[in-house]
Amino acid sequence: MSEKLKIGITIGDVNGIGLEVVIKSLMDSRVFEFFTPIVYGNTKVASFHRKAIGIQDFSFNVINSADQANPKRANMINCWQEDVKITLGEENEIGGKYAFLSLDKAVEDLNAGRIDALVTAPINKHNIQQEGFNFPGHTEFLQAKSAAGDVLMFMIADELRIGVVTGHIPVKDIATSVTKEAIVAKLKMMHDSLKKDFWIQKPKIAVLGLNPHAGDNGLIGTEDEEIVKPAIEQAKAEGVFCFGPYPADGFFASETYTKFDGVLAMYHDQGLIPFKHIASRKGVNFTAGLPIVRTSPDHGTGYDIAGKNIASHESFLEAIFAAVHIVERRREQAELTANPLAFRRLSKDRD
Repeated sequence: MSEKLKIGITIGDVNGIGLEVVIKSLMDSRVFEFFTPIVYGNTKVASFHRKAIGIQDFSFNVINSADQANPKRANMINCWQEDVKITLGEENEIGGKYAFLSLDKAVEDLNAGRIDALVTAPINKHNIQQEGFNFPGHTEFLQAKSAAGDVLMFMIADELRIGVVTGHIPVKDIATSVTKEAIVAKLKMMHDSLKKDFWIQKPKIAVLGLNPHAGDNGLIGTEDEEIVKPAIEQAKAEGVFCFGPYPADGFFASETYTKFDGVLAMYHDQGLIPFKHIASRKGVNFTAGLPIVRTSPDHGTGYDIAGKNIASHESFLEAIFAAVHIVERRREQAELTANPLAFRRLSKDRD
């Protein structure tokens, strides 16, 4: 049996629900059969959260580096030594400072190959802004740290997979940011990810319209006729099996999404509102297009419920296993590509 994957885990905002969902995800020792967790944080902060939610029979195995990880324990690397004043449910600079220390160390190990994938607990995009972090969110930070050209925010839950052309930008900037080139690039990225990361050999992708009713033949804006449709045609010509543009409301109301392997939305809320409703606390945010593998739960810091022992860890656990599966698929594909005969046999079996 091959060595288990080492999954790095950040703790997010120390005043939010990050450590609660991390601890709950790792309490069942059966998960260690599938991966070795390495949490980047601080044992004193973890102990504070553990006591706050009334969990007694859980502790972290403290290590100094990823290569010391115990494959049968929840491991933690202390990213700082000083005491931290935790104020559960409060947005402040302390939450952002230590969320960044956790993330920065984890990404350092990820880029160095000391861990195999990264799962990030929620940060607050406002209070984490500081020297070293001047980005709208995790996605853009990881894009810069891994020197990736372009990336795709890809929300996944079982057979539902929704990507977005524009991510964390103001609504007033969406229309000018939705260009033919951007749509084609995201479609090609989604196509490649569905093949490489999800083992769908001939992915079928739906494209949503930008305007209500997908522009209604130009009556409600011209972008769908002048930008979205030509982008779809160009992507088709370049080997992407894609269709649309579909009016977003009817597309989800009629469950048309079940007929596709992936859906490309034009902007953040157009894709994430229906996704979070359909996924029902089991959704995962996957950053496609990176040379490394990163996932996260599809929820935020949860300040309003921090320390109350009511945060669900379902999405976080799904994010961990999604990371494991994607790494395994990428490595399997690399091995099969190196052995074309085996690759052809496997592809024939799966068609």
